[in-house]
Amino acid sequence: MRLLAIDTATEACSVALWIGGEVRERFEVAPRRHTGLVLPMIEQLLAEAELTLPRLDLLAFGRGPGSFTGVRVATSMIQGIAFARDLGVVPVSTLTALAQGAERESGAGRVLAAIDARMGELYWSACVASSGIMRPLGEERLVTPQTVPVPEEGEGQWHGVGSGWDSHGTVLGERLQTRLAGYYPGRYPHAQDVARLAVEALAEGATPLPAEQAQPVYLRNRVVFS
Repeated sequence: MRLLAIDTATEACSVALWIGGEVRERFEVAPRRHTGLVLPMIEQLLAEAELTLPRLDLLAFGRGPGSFTGVRVATSMIQGIAFARDLGVVPVSTLTALAQGAERESGAGRVLAAIDARMGELYWSACVASSGIMRPLGEERLVTPQTVPVPEEGEGQWHGVGSGWDSHGTVLGERLQTRLAGYYPGRYPHAQDVARLAVEALAEGATPLPAEQAQPVYLRNRVVFS
């Protein structure tokens, strides 16, 4: 399988190419520069792999939640490629991809993924790894740091990642207390984890969507441009 994945839902911009289980990635933390970076990243990865867009099998993207502008960039880009090449699309939660990155980098099995939603709120998801794949426990939420759900199990086993922890780590630590093993600053979602989750979803029977059904998830009606 040859799959191209994009994530631009946070300050980080990344593109990954999954080919038969091997993955290549371009990643850069570049706020407000996503539009100018995505296409060159795609072109570089395809050139390295000696591939062209018509030879791809599928697409995947980080569908949010996250920055409204960033999520929109990934959605419009993936829709454009899908329409032009008649390719199916697998949407992947940005929060689950963030948790998957923590499992990949640190072996964390229980992750509390939080993205700063501005206005004193967070995009929040609790995820648990099963056979190396992160799976969310319940629905993603838009919450304040003072009201995040405290996991019922896993004393001292939960790891916090994401910009929400960078902004509100002290308050979150007070809220979660002994449930928390610790948190890691400066972590962002990666397209390689979007690709991994997309491939796993397909293996479990998910059906790729046509371009027009590949829609963003914002979790908030009132948009904050960032």
